[in-house]
Parts: sequence; structure tokens; C-alpha cells
Amino acid sequence: MPDTHALVNDFLNKLKKRKIEGSKTTAKMTAELLRSVISQQRIPNTNQAGALIQAINAIGEQLVSANPVELAVGNIVRRVLHIIREEDLSLTTASIGGLSLQALSDDEDNVDRDDRPVLSAAAVAAAARSTLRAPSLQTLLEDVPHSAAIHQSSSSAGDSEEKTKSTDKNSRSRKLKHNVIETVNDLIQDIATCHELIAEQAVEHIHHNEVILTLGSSGTVIEFLCAAKEKKRNFRVFVAEGAPRYQGHTLAKELVARGLQTTVITDSAVFAMISRVNMVIVGAHAVMANGGVIAPVGLNMVALAAQRHAVPFVVLAGIHKLCPLYPHNPEVLLNELKSPSELLDFGEFSDCIDYGTGTGSPLLHVVNPAFDYVPPNLVSLFITDTGGHNPSYMYRLIADYYSADDLVLQQRPISS
Repeated sequence: MPDTHALVNDFLNKLKKRKIEGSKTTAKMTAELLRSVISQQRIPNTNQAGALIQAINAIGEQLVSANPVELAVGNIVRRVLHIIREEDLSLTTASIGGLSLQALSDDEDNVDRDDRPVLSAAAVAAAARSTLRAPSLQTLLEDVPHSAAIHQSSSSAGDSEEKTKSTDKNSRSRKLKHNVIETVNDLIQDIATCHELIAEQAVEHIHHNEVILTLGSSGTVIEFLCAAKEKKRNFRVFVAEGAPRYQGHTLAKELVARGLQTTVITDSAVFAMISRVNMVIVGAHAVMANGGVIAPVGLNMVALAAQRHAVPFVVLAGIHKLCPLYPHNPEVLLNELKSPSELLDFGEFSDCIDYGTGTGSPLLHVVNPAFDYVPPNLVSLFITDTGGHNPSYMYRLIADYYSADDLVLQQRPISS
């Protein structure tokens, strides 16, 4: 099995060099890495959950620092930390329940002993006289082996009890790791199937002869629209081209290849065309705790146009994109700047990008952000792999999937 440090370093390099594209792929690979770390992690007999949490925290810090913009990494690290806490609590609760059952059994045994026949007064008196009588030499000699046997039996029982405790602790450690790994496997499966679960809901939202507007290239959106097409829904899709990366062109090709009527429009034509649209359906880079959305650049403009014309603005996102942080949190990096070469040809604009002012700064500056922030008041509905939710419901989902102690990833000392 590969060394844990080698796996972590390889994944860190991929994150830093932006070799992993897409939140779904990033989330799945992060969960698989943490599963490997947990399976190879050696934990003490005491505070097993604390040791696992500290190990995942340490690695999580590195992963988030490698690519702060990809919030799916931090989401999965926090999900795994929550899983560890939940499984530890489950085992503790089961252990307490077992002790309660044992105590109840002991009480029943005491009741059974109380039901035994009581000795008569004469028998008690005879036993007392026998106890008070001075022992004979024969009695003393007969009692020596018996006393030694009692001492040996007591010592043996103590050793057995220590071995039992040690075995129980080892068994609990193995049980905790097994349960955590099984739940992480379920998480990986949920990430892998989120497109299908979201697409199953398409027929409830897309109807005949509707016009759908979208922007950017999202695998979730493609599967959602194609699922409606497979259910014999006849509709048209307007695709904004998504300059300067023109991801809309890729999306349009995919939709046409799968038999959907598609019209490509420029980003600047969105407001002019929105009055003909029945619904806006888009993907998301991340969904924040307040219901706001980090999405491809240009979507805030689309959301404002949709609100102006009372067009529903629907966001498709797997639960792995739900971030328990708020946009104003210092840990959140909302945006990153892409290369200016996506906007301008340096050969053509070389005469503008010089240092002719004598101040050492160029005359022309290029800003090319990758993402937009769409506030929750512009979002009509979230469709996730767990169903449809209003933006105001996001805090409930966060309480189900995250622990408050894990919102800020940092190493904490193990408390015994």
C-alpha cells in the first residue's frame, strides 16, 4: 500500500498546480485520500477519535492551503471530521447502553439471590460458635493451600481483567476505524452519483415548450437537461457563451450532440433575451452557509436580469458543494484571477503594455476574475441530491453534515 505521506504530497502538488478540475472530481479524490489516511493511521487505545481528528485536521490544513479557491476540499475534510465525531458518539452510546443492560442483569441476579431460602436462627448461631472457637492445628494446615489458591485466583482474575480491558480498547479502535471508513465509502458513493440523483428531479421542473437559459459548462446541468429530454419533454435551451473562456460553446456542442434544441447567445444579450425565458438553470462552484452562490463569472448579471423579469433562478449543486462558511469569513477566498491572455493578445496589445510613463507601471491593466457571487435573495431554488431547498434552508443542511467545532481547520492538541 502506498505511503500516506507520498499520497498526500502527490495530491498537494496536483492542487497547487491546478491539475484537478471540477468540484466533483476534487471532492471525490479528497475523500479517497482521507479514507487512505484513516485506514493507515495508528491510533492509541485512549481517545481514538481525538487522534483521528488531529490527523485529519493536520492534513486538511495543508489541502485547503494548497488551493483555497476550491472550497470542495475543505467541505470534504469537514464532512470526514463530522463522520468521526458521529461514529465515536455512536460507539460511546452503544457502550453505555451495554453497561446499562449489564447492570440490569446484575440487579436481576441479586433479586434471584434474595429469593433463596433464609437460614434458621439455630443454624446461624451454630455457624457463629464455629467461627469463635479457636482453630485446631489440623484446621490451620488445611486452610493454607486454600488461602494460597484464593490469592492465586484473585491475581489471575486481575490479570484477566486487564487483558480484557486491553482487548476491549483494541476492539473499539478497530470498530471506530471500520465504521468511519464505511461511512466515508458512502460519502464517496454519494459524490459519484450526485449527478444522477439531481437529474432524476428534472421532470418535476422542466415542462413542454419551455425555454431554459444557462451559462457556463456544468456536467450537472447537462445531465439535468438531458434527463428531461429522455422523459419526452420538448424544450429549447439558450446558452450564454460565457466569455472569455467560452465554456458555453462546449456546453452547446454537448447538448446538440444529445439531441436538444440549443441557441447560443452572447453574454451581453442575456437581458434582451430573458423575457422569452421560463427558467434559468445553472450550476455552482460552491454554495455558502447563507444561501449565496459562488458561480462562473457573469452569473450575477444573469440573476439580476432574472429577478427583474420574475424568472425563476434555479441552482443545481451536489451536497459536497455546500460550504459551512459565510462569504465574509476570512477563511473564504471567493475569487481568483485568471491569465490576461484569455482576454487580450499580447502581440496585438504590446504597444499598450509598456512602461512609457516612466513610473515603472504598465499603462494597461487586465482583470480576469473566474467567479461571481450571487446573493441568496436572487436564488429561487436549490436542487441537490437530497431534493429541492430554499436558500433559507441551507443552515439546516449544514447542521446535518458539519460540526461547529470543525468550521475552522487547525491542529488541536489531543485531550486525554
